[in-house]
Order: sequence, then C-alpha cells, then structure tokens
Amino acid sequence: MVTMSMSMESDAQLAVRAVRVGAAVVREMYGESLARFDKSAGDFATAADLAAEEAILGVLRAARPEDAVTGEESGASGAAGAERRWLVDPLCGTLNYAVGSMLVAVNVALRVGSGITAAASADPFSGEVFWTDGAHAWVRAGDGADERLVPSAGSRLVDVNLDPPFPHAPGFRAVELLAMPGFAAGYRPRVISSTLAVAWVAAGRRAAYVTDGGTGLRLDSVHFAAGIALCEAAGCVVTGIDGRPVHTGTGGLVVAADPATHDALLALVRGLGPAGG
Repeated sequence: MVTMSMSMESDAQLAVRAVRVGAAVVREMYGESLARFDKSAGDFATAADLAAEEAILGVLRAARPEDAVTGEESGASGAAGAERRWLVDPLCGTLNYAVGSMLVAVNVALRVGSGITAAASADPFSGEVFWTDGAHAWVRAGDGADERLVPSAGSRLVDVNLDPPFPHAPGFRAVELLAMPGFAAGYRPRVISSTLAVAWVAAGRRAAYVTDGGTGLRLDSVHFAAGIALCEAAGCVVTGIDGRPVHTGTGGLVVAADPATHDALLALVRGLGPAGG
C-alpha cells in the first residue's frame, strides 16, 4: 500500500514532502552548537545544512530513483544531461540560522528539460510551505488546507539582497538603489538575506525582490529555481536585472508583484548605470 501511494504521488506533492522533511531537521537542530564547514570567504555550511540535505535527498531518491539531483552541499549526481533534475537548497539563510535568526528557507525544485515543473519552499519555523505544480501556486500552513498565492504590491516593501558578490558593479550596486530618491519615495527596504523573501513576493507579503548576484533560472539554480517558479505561477513579473528573461541576459533578478512595480524598479536600476542596458 505504501509503495502504491508513493508511486501515485505527483512531483509537486513530492517536493512538498521533501521540503517538510528538510524543514523538520532544520527546526530540530536550531539553537544547537553546530559544526561549520568553510566553503568560501564569508560563506560556510553547518551540520544542519548537511543533515537537512541528506534527509531531502533520501526522500527524493526513494521516490524517484531514476532522477538526477543537485544539492547545494553534495553537488550533482546522476546523468549530466538528465531530462529530470531535482534542485535542493537545504537551508537558505545559513548565516541567519547560525546566529539564531529564524529567517531561513528550505527549497526544492524539479527541472524538466528547460523548465521548472514543480517546486516548494518551506519556512521551518512558521510551518508554511509555498508550493507550485508549475501552473498555479499555493501556501499550506501546517496540515491545513492550501490557499492560492495572491501577489500584491500594497505593502510597498522591497526586499533587496545586499550579500556579495556584486557582478554588475560599478554599474549597479544594490545599496545605491536604496539611497535613490525615487526608491525612497515609493518603497521601503527590507533585507532578510534568504530566498524566503522571494516566496513572500508570491504571497503578497513583499512588493518585490531585487538581487544583483542571483543566477536566475539558468536551468540549475538551487538557490532561486523554487522561488522563481512560485512567483511565475502566482502571476508575478520576473526578469533579470537587465529586464530580460531570467534564463538569458546577465543574471540578477527583479521579481515584482505586478507590472507597475516591476517597471518602476527596473527604471531605477537602469538609472544607476549600464547594467540595465
């Protein structure tokens, strides 16, 4: 009976189950004194990152043993040119988590060919899971019913990623965007340093999200694939920092709840220099 149930499980349902397993690990290990593993200057993984990824990979491999997987911590496995590849970011916001902040996300997405067909992003501490089947997007609170995600720019809150690297500098620096009179006149900045903020755009809790360094959809982004898929399915406007489709162009992201907000932010970005074209 269990085997039959798992075989009937949709990719979207599997993504939800996988992030919930990872979120449980993140939640259980919160507050512990965790080993750190350096990755690059100022960047590291904790034992919670590794444990959450192992738990997620166990779920995915048991349910879809033929699929390829890319984990942020363990790297790629399976055929290099696999048609189906799961993308796993087990703990987005490691720096937050390591200092006792609960602003983190657990992300899982499925790339089939050149598109994301299922994705989920979990908030381990609120218990919410934002998810999409590639056509529509919902949020599930705990074991409650799913509610459709409805973007809204009403909050005027724009989350801006200020973490390095800054590949478009000196033409564009996110910190300079915050100081522009046009930005201050229409928006209020927030910085949570986690892709949880991208899911919040889809949910109407942020008007927009801007990052210079995001590689966009580019087929295999463990960091952004889930959030982008959620926002696109919810009806947000999503482009690169140059206004081009996220899978082309120069990278970065401008994710907005509606066209007016997107156009206004893109105009501000373009006013800073050549990054906007």
